[in-house]
Amino acid sequence: MNASKHTPYSIAILAGGQSRRMGRNKALITLHGKPVLQWVIDAVAPLTDDLFLVTNTPAEYRPFNLPMVSDILPGNAALGGIYTAIATAKHPWTFLLACDMPLVRADAIEALASMRDGVDVVVPRITPHPETLHAFYRKTCLPAIEAQLAKKSLRVVGFFDAVRVRYVDADTIIAVTGNFDFLSNLNTPEDVERVLKILKNHQN
Repeated sequence: MNASKHTPYSIAILAGGQSRRMGRNKALITLHGKPVLQWVIDAVAPLTDDLFLVTNTPAEYRPFNLPMVSDILPGNAALGGIYTAIATAKHPWTFLLACDMPLVRADAIEALASMRDGVDVVVPRITPHPETLHAFYRKTCLPAIEAQLAKKSLRVVGFFDAVRVRYVDADTIIAVTGNFDFLSNLNTPEDVERVLKILKNHQN
């Protein structure tokens, strides 16, 4: 479990979803004068030479000056976005990240990166539900995802039984980060308020 942290990997930010509960595009919400997506970009850009967005609405994201790619197989929700990201990525490994996680931390990503030996997926599992949009995927996952999509089964974890998955538990994460704030995403206005409070505490 000691893969070199320096083995290159791509990073793909999924900028899709309907933001129904929020009522507006989560990636473009401003936190302390900076869009959520820019918080994400600033945190992860130093980690890779291959950072790009997966989005079907590229016009919304042109101001961020990132390469963008649309779904190869549209209409397949997050699993389709993951497939597109892995297939597009320059490197054998891709770190997949949701666009609404402004507290994402480089040290957490690098810790996961160091656990890639001998597996196809590295994913935190703090609750019973793995954090599939804060996880590493190898290109070896593509056939299993293709088979999953062919069945029109869109649960991301649906292909996990067909590949080698390393689940990273809460204790391992806490040893690196001290908390789980970096996994916070923005689904409701209440989530935004909570993240604003965390950011304010970090600045104090």
